[in-house]
Amino acid sequence: MEKPKHVIIVENGSKEQSKPLGEEIRRYLSGLSIPATVVRTNGTDQPLAVPEQTELAISLGGDGTVLYCARFLHDLGIPIIAVNLGTFGYITEISKDEWKDTLDAYLAGRLQLSRRLMVRVDVVRGHRKVFSCMGLNEMVVTSSGISKVVNLKMELDDIYAGTFRADGMIVATPTGSTGYSLAAGGPILDVNLDDLIVTPVCPFSLSNRPLVVNGETEVSIEVLHGQRTGLMLTVDGQQNFPLEEGDEVTVEKARSKVLIVRSPHRSSVDIIREKLGWSRGGWNHA
Repeated sequence: MEKPKHVIIVENGSKEQSKPLGEEIRRYLSGLSIPATVVRTNGTDQPLAVPEQTELAISLGGDGTVLYCARFLHDLGIPIIAVNLGTFGYITEISKDEWKDTLDAYLAGRLQLSRRLMVRVDVVRGHRKVFSCMGLNEMVVTSSGISKVVNLKMELDDIYAGTFRADGMIVATPTGSTGYSLAAGGPILDVNLDDLIVTPVCPFSLSNRPLVVNGETEVSIEVLHGQRTGLMLTVDGQQNFPLEEGDEVTVEKARSKVLIVRSPHRSSVDIIREKLGWSRGGWNHA
C-alpha cells in the first residue's frame, strides 16, 4: 500500500509513557519520510484537530483514548492503531512493545481493518433537538440523584416495547458489549456485527431481559413524568447531558464506522478469553 500522507499521534496526557513513546514513533515515521503531528490530550471534552491529508491515527493510552479518537475520526475514514500503555483493553489489542511491528505490517498492507459500528445519540425536548453526539461503546440513561430508580418508556422503530422501572437503561454496540452492558448481564457480541444491545440495569421485573436488535433499528427512550430523581445521559463514559422529564433519547446506527487496525499478535477473542479467564477452565479434575 502507499505510505500515508500524514499521521496523527494522539497521546493520553495522563499516561507518563505516552510522551516519550509518541516522540519515538514520530522520529520513526520521519525516518520513513512520513510526516506526523503529535497531539497531547488531557480531557475527553478537548476537540481533536485533525490536520489535512491525515490518513492514519495512532492512539497511545487505553480504551478511553480510542473512544475519544473514534468520535472525531469515524466520519473521516481514518484508521486507528490503538496502542495500550497498561494492561490490554478490550479495544486496544496492541502493547507498547508491539507498535513498530504493527505499524510496519500495516504499512506493508498485511493487516486488516475491523469496522466497528458507532451510534448517534440525540435528545429531543419539546420537539427541539437539544443534544447530539456519537459513541463507540454505549449510551446510558441513569439516575443523577440519591434515588437510583428511574421510570422509562422504550420504543423500537416507533413501536411500543415496554415501560421499565430500573436503575437505568443501556444501549450498547458490539464493541461496547464487553463494558457496562456485560456487567449488567448483557451478552457479548462479535465486534464486527451491526446489532445493538438494549440492557436494563437492575430492573424491578425479572421479565426485563437484555434484548439484541438489528442495527437498523431506532431505539427511543422517553423519560416519563413523576421521577423521584434527576437523570443523566452518558455516552462512552465521556460525554454527559442532564435529562428532564419528557425528554426523548433516540439511538441509531451512525452512517460511518470506526476503522481499527487489527493486531498481528492477538484477536478480540484472545482478549476476551484472557479478560474473562476462559482459558483457566471451570472444573477440577481428580
